[in-house]
Amino acid sequence: MQRRLCAAILLLEAIMLGLTTPVLISVSQVEPAVALWIGLGLCVACIVIAGLLRFKLAYLVGWAIQFAALAMGFKVGVMFVLGAIFLALWATAYFLGAKIEREVAEREQLSV
Repeated sequence: MQRRLCAAILLLEAIMLGLTTPVLISVSQVEPAVALWIGLGLCVACIVIAGLLRFKLAYLVGWAIQFAALAMGFKVGVMFVLGAIFLALWATAYFLGAKIEREVAEREQLSV
């Protein structure tokens, strides 16, 4: 359950990060090459990590992506808000998913 929830958040975040690339270029006057590396780089990272969530290390990288998205707020102010929203969604998916998995495992132990 944790893996599914976290993957869903990362895929939604990938869309949002991809859409911030033109904003970085037009509104924040970031060089197009830099904006592409930041916006699309984080977008691709979200997609790749969503597929790698079967490994524990991928969750750590997922946390790093959340803080990188939040740090984009220094260039695009609204990213402080969007980054905080996705950080909260990620944290909820991470912790609630783990709790659900623990409870399911406990229920299975009791039924055996």
